[in-house]
Amino acid sequence: MGKKRASDRAASDRAAAEDCDGDRCRIENAELRQKKKRKKKIDDDGEPEGENVVADEPKFGKKKKEKKRDHADNENAAIKGNSNGISDELYEPKSEKKEKDKGDRQIEVDDAASKEICNGKPKKVEDLLVSLNGRDSSNAKFQALESFSAAKLPADVMKCCSGFEKPSPIQAHSWPFLLDGRDLIGIAATGSGKTLAFGVPALVHILNHKKKEKKHSKGSRCLVLSPTRELAQQIAAVLEEAGASCGVKVVCLYGGSSKGPQYSSLRSGCDIVVATPGRLQDFVDEGVCKLDQITYLVLDEADRMLDLGFEPAVRAIVSHIPQERQTIMFSATWPTSVQKLAQEFIQDASPVKITVGSEDLSANHDVTQIVEVLDDKSRDRRLQELLRLYHKTKRNRVLVFVLYKKEAVRVENFLQKQGWNVTGIHGDKSQQARNQALSAFKDGSHPLLIATDVAARGLDIPDVEFVINYSFPLTTEDYVHRIGRTGRAGKKGTAHTFFTTADKARAGELVNILREARQIVPEELLKFGAHVKKKESKLYGAHFRELAADAPKAQKITFDVSDEE
Repeated sequence: MGKKRASDRAASDRAAAEDCDGDRCRIENAELRQKKKRKKKIDDDGEPEGENVVADEPKFGKKKKEKKRDHADNENAAIKGNSNGISDELYEPKSEKKEKDKGDRQIEVDDAASKEICNGKPKKVEDLLVSLNGRDSSNAKFQALESFSAAKLPADVMKCCSGFEKPSPIQAHSWPFLLDGRDLIGIAATGSGKTLAFGVPALVHILNHKKKEKKHSKGSRCLVLSPTRELAQQIAAVLEEAGASCGVKVVCLYGGSSKGPQYSSLRSGCDIVVATPGRLQDFVDEGVCKLDQITYLVLDEADRMLDLGFEPAVRAIVSHIPQERQTIMFSATWPTSVQKLAQEFIQDASPVKITVGSEDLSANHDVTQIVEVLDDKSRDRRLQELLRLYHKTKRNRVLVFVLYKKEAVRVENFLQKQGWNVTGIHGDKSQQARNQALSAFKDGSHPLLIATDVAARGLDIPDVEFVINYSFPLTTEDYVHRIGRTGRAGKKGTAHTFFTTADKARAGELVNILREARQIVPEELLKFGAHVKKKESKLYGAHFRELAADAPKAQKITFDVSDEE
């Protein structure tokens, strides 16, 4: 009888969970568990605690008494300048201090550094870590370019760089090697100018081949693989604009739209193919697109392609490309999976590797990061307050990220009812509707955009001044790419993030990202603890050992018959 009641109760719980909106149900359940776990705490006046959910105490050290904070106090403190360091002036710099957690490295944050962050002063290139192969670092031929003129490239090729003062760090260090025909691995944060880093040498590569060819061939010489449609379209737009002055044609192949126009573009001939792996594999299998003349291969956002499960498609595509080629791989991080992919696809035994910043996950230092720990129910009201602060003129571009498609629709409708000129982009919208929303955001007719993570890596709009993370993403990698939509092309930006109790599992990783970028870490965030969850395998969970890319392969052992006897 007891088992039957338990099964009936479990069935009713599952039915109730299915009726809930996914993210709301998850957050409410987390809050309920927290309320059951925590003990009632008494403040200095002897009053019971308010209705706000209190974060878990760290598992180490002594527990501190929490002071009473009701909802109104939190809102007033957040506006005037609370313990999170948030105010209408973004935040005030902290005085000189050292922040240290158990098991973490100690980072000193002085007053001058905090002022540099708050005032938005540019960070010097010399402060960035750039690592090269030992045999190349001392060669004067491959020294970093200090100006565009130092590259000594044709004027029609360099016309695409006329709007910039000087090359970005990844461009300055990679161009000498790429123009020399070397294979290259580039590790750089989002918004660092990677498209032109491989795009300009690609134009030179194609023009040199055209000069050598007696008869112009319709075959493509350059292939750029991208993980998402939006990013593929953005890369194609940049390369098309760059190649217009020198007669280089670009075609973009991506899913979610009709194959007819893309097929026609391929038949008319092109020099550069920018594609997502799935759609390109379809064209290759159908015999529509031939890759036998590709001599310049680029894998952009290689880590993301592996995360999205494109590895089989990428392998199939690369198998059709000649081995005598120049291979370039760009990635924001350098995990073991990407290292193995690089060892397999790159022909050079010792390719050039350029790291601008850190190989670990790191955010763009040109973005001021503000993290606000708050209750889930107060996010709507806080979002309106931030929009009144950041979107005063209703002309500057503000990008609001949410986690789920249903959430994107709800927030978009909510803001429309409040009178905001807003549009949205998410996976349930058709490709045409997504393109229209992006165009409206770019031209300023709808300067406020609500987006899911489909736009986290595909938007390259230099004028996005503010990013608001209404919901924290599922991974800190997505967080880094979200905030990278602002602070691009050497400009400054601000990212304001809402962090709730339901996101506490990613608190430690977020703390590390903030510290690496020398941003202020709110005390409320530290209360969740600074532990980083152990990386898990998709197949074996946490019980696995990740082998290095250069680990020796297993050897088969055979035994003679005499040994067995």
